[in-house]
Amino acid sequence: MEKKRFVVVGLGNFGHTLATKLHEQGHEVVAVDTDENAVDRIAPYVNTAAVGDGRQIETLKRLGAEKADVGVVSTGDDITASILATMSLKDLKVEDIFVKVISINHARVMDKIGVTESIFPERESALRLAARIASKGILNYIRMGTSLSIQELAVPTTWIGRSLRELELPRRYRISVIALHDMLRDEMIPIPDPDAPLKDSDTILIAGKDDDLAKVEQESDDDGLPKGRR
Repeated sequence: MEKKRFVVVGLGNFGHTLATKLHEQGHEVVAVDTDENAVDRIAPYVNTAAVGDGRQIETLKRLGAEKADVGVVSTGDDITASILATMSLKDLKVEDIFVKVISINHARVMDKIGVTESIFPERESALRLAARIASKGILNYIRMGTSLSIQELAVPTTWIGRSLRELELPRRYRISVIALHDMLRDEMIPIPDPDAPLKDSDTILIAGKDDDLAKVEQESDDDGLPKGRR
């Protein structure tokens, strides 16, 4: 993995967790916040931790932000600080900038500025939770667009012992199986054997339109085959 240099502005829960994880992965991380306590908490877990105003271009220059590969702005509810920190990173020619936003309008402003991506953790968490609690079979949910998602699904009981080729999920449901997770061995298999029987300890990662994915649960009948294969 290529080592990158990250500058994280704002060390609330999101910024702190992201910065420490990036450092654990072997990247160089510079973390900055106006809160001295937040800086003290993260100092042992990043390369550089500094008390300073991430909105100010001179502060970012002093920390070497102009050499960063990626900038992350996570300034909590202070939208003005978010905008100014983002503009300073752009002025320093940081190529990729990710911004944690707190509302749709905040995201619209960031998109107009031209950030790489606006991150809306609360909304994404709510969407994942809604998908999970609405169906007991869904273990994880990743939204990829307005109607496209990736779901990790427990193998339905009626599918156990049958193969992916036999189930014909792409043809019958217009979905793609992108991986299989062997829970017993905790092994992720990115290209599952289409002829291997599914086990009760497996989960499958499937991608497709939300409406089509919903049919996987709704249209699996008692013999484990899609309708029309009896």
